[in-house]
Amino acid sequence: MTHLTDDLNAALCAQRIETPSWGYGNSGTRFKTFAAPGAARDVYEKLDDAAEVHRLTGIAPSVALHIPWDEVDDYAALGRYARERGVGIGAINPNVFQDDVYKLGSVTSPFEDVREQAVQHLLECVEVMRQTGSRDLSLWFADGTNYAGQDDLRRRKHAMRAALKRVHDALPEDGRMLVEYKLFEPAFYYTDLFDWGAAYAHCVAIGDRAQVLVDLGHHAQGVNIEGIVAFLLDEGRLGGFHFNARRYADDDLIVGTTNPLELFSIYAELVAAGHSDDALTRATAQNVAYMIDQSHNIEPKVEAMLQSVLNCQEAYAKALLIDRGALSAAQQTGDVLAAHRALTDAFRTDVRPLLAEWRSAHGLPTDPIAAHRASGYQQTVARERGTAQGGGGYPVKDKVTAAQ
Repeated sequence: MTHLTDDLNAALCAQRIETPSWGYGNSGTRFKTFAAPGAARDVYEKLDDAAEVHRLTGIAPSVALHIPWDEVDDYAALGRYARERGVGIGAINPNVFQDDVYKLGSVTSPFEDVREQAVQHLLECVEVMRQTGSRDLSLWFADGTNYAGQDDLRRRKHAMRAALKRVHDALPEDGRMLVEYKLFEPAFYYTDLFDWGAAYAHCVAIGDRAQVLVDLGHHAQGVNIEGIVAFLLDEGRLGGFHFNARRYADDDLIVGTTNPLELFSIYAELVAAGHSDDALTRATAQNVAYMIDQSHNIEPKVEAMLQSVLNCQEAYAKALLIDRGALSAAQQTGDVLAAHRALTDAFRTDVRPLLAEWRSAHGLPTDPIAAHRASGYQQTVARERGTAQGGGGYPVKDKVTAAQ
């Protein structure tokens, strides 16, 4: 059994996983949202739930916000509320895909006034960054077309570039812009940011603080995501992750549940890059933002988030155990199977005792999920909050029914 060393302890202490505010509320699929007793009804309750996840895991100290879903009158006060509960405000996520005017796109719309409305919202979110102390502006666009000939694709590219440039140049001095991409949906013919290459090309053209955000669900079947990760790390342009898992498309299932080897292999590349001889690669790996982005539709919200964070922690711990010397030696001599075994030996290691030892050393429950279930937290919030009724798709504000 692997025991906790000083190096492993330091690495495990440094891990950070950001949780998303929307993962604590009632959110689901385009077909149906199943309301959960005790699901958070506003951003303050979301922060309360996130604080519970951090209290039990010790590695989830920040919460991503989505504007306007989490809109408040006083963001500085919201930041203080978060800090009082032991967490901070993480990435700010604008919404330029739900308003009716965005039917034909937001920053790439054929209409100048719509493009300007979208950019102004992005700039408002930059101001939210300043007020909350957030470092990252996380951008995802639903922009695209449904039919051949619907719009001029090169015009749309230029419009996207111009909008991103304006926002990049308005960032706080220490701020970053993380540009996400998606293969398809909701536009079915063409998506303006259709893959990592498109996002990368825009980032390189825009400026040093524009980096690519990789969502694990936004790729074609069979795409090697760890290969994309390695490439972007080496280019100094990997800014962040949205962790989830998928079976066919952007399913937003709990990360590590459908393809744990993929999650481990991604962490293997990140750990290796963090010890690279190349200063740019090493610095990039050490500044990646890790965030959960999942739609917990049939799962209890807090427990689902706990499971997500713990799955990332296990994958990371396994990546730390790779015998890098044996792996490098096998790679350099072309010993295919020895190299593969060097990697998979670490993947097959049961790190749960190691992580229990780490948690015990830091005053955390050795089994966070068991501790959560025994705490009565879920029963308490279900009684106090009742059940917020939601519809299909993205979170909506709805009336609350009394708890049964």
